[in-house]
Amino acid sequence: MAFRRRNKSYPFFSQEFLIQNHADIVFSLVIFILIGLMFEATAKTAILFIQPQYNVSTLSPEGEVTFYHYGWRDCATILFYFFITIILHAVVQEYVLDKVNRRLHLSKSKNTKFNESGQLCVFHLVSSVWSLYILVTEGYLLHPSSLWENYPHVHLRFQVKFFYLTQLAYWLHALPELYFQKEEIPRQLQHVCLYLLHIVAAYLLNLSRVGLVLLFLQYVSELGFHIARLFYFTDENHQKMFDLWAASFVFTRMVTLTLMFLAVGFGLARAENQGLDLEMGNFNTVLIRMAVLLLVCLIQSWLLWKFIRFQLRRWREFRHKQDARKKAAPKPALRPLKRDSLGHHENGVLKGENGASPRLKKIKAP
Repeated sequence: MAFRRRNKSYPFFSQEFLIQNHADIVFSLVIFILIGLMFEATAKTAILFIQPQYNVSTLSPEGEVTFYHYGWRDCATILFYFFITIILHAVVQEYVLDKVNRRLHLSKSKNTKFNESGQLCVFHLVSSVWSLYILVTEGYLLHPSSLWENYPHVHLRFQVKFFYLTQLAYWLHALPELYFQKEEIPRQLQHVCLYLLHIVAAYLLNLSRVGLVLLFLQYVSELGFHIARLFYFTDENHQKMFDLWAASFVFTRMVTLTLMFLAVGFGLARAENQGLDLEMGNFNTVLIRMAVLLLVCLIQSWLLWKFIRFQLRRWREFRHKQDARKKAAPKPALRPLKRDSLGHHENGVLKGENGASPRLKKIKAP
């Protein structure tokens, strides 16, 4: 990764050189864009990469308020923060995860999974706190009906639009990062594509409020999983946190399906503005609603199916270990019997030579 001490130099523009210095190259591009702000001729172009575009100012009882909507120029902003996430990824890897790995002495496969969970822990923690802050300040949690009322939600506040742009930038940056990994690429590619699909759909279909709630629930659940996996790599006896994650995973799937049916299936179905209007950003049609619900149901069902398979495999492995321990346990040895000159002592009872208990003879009275 970037910012490390180089023990070996590679030729310029070679594959090894790009892999070793990709974060430094991206950092140079970020500095180049920031320098463009210092000159009047390039300031207007540089600001496209840094600041969210398509702002509209409106008057409200609180004063002048600025809202944002989406457009093609958002791609430039996403590209800039795509570079920023690559740099932050390298910083977390170099100054946090690598130092922990040196102390744990993990195997190569565990080291890769530890780095993955460490990176995602940081991202999910920041994203869950950020999304919760937006939900609380915007009042979406106290008024659930605001998730579908006054649709389409074309005009977004700065923090909502900036949140979506950074989310897209992070998950897009995860695609080229797969090039540096050699294990479980199909699984991680599915993971990244599912996030991109949900975020892009919520952003373009003006379902940003529902998307915020779903992302918050998903990030909290994923945060619990990766924290449990980090503890497991430090000590394999820490497995109780996986049980907590399992409960939160099922709860998240149920809440996601309930919220989607409530907001899209019932809330938008009763809205007055029914019909497709691209200029107004209205996608409230029966076909689009059914497609969104069907897509969400299929993905949530697929995730539950994978989760059940994982739990069954984990249970079978646990049972196999328990059976192996029982077979390997030594059987208790029988205690040898002691013999004396008079006979055998068994359980504190004196027996004769022939194994019969001696009896006292009766003495007749004279």
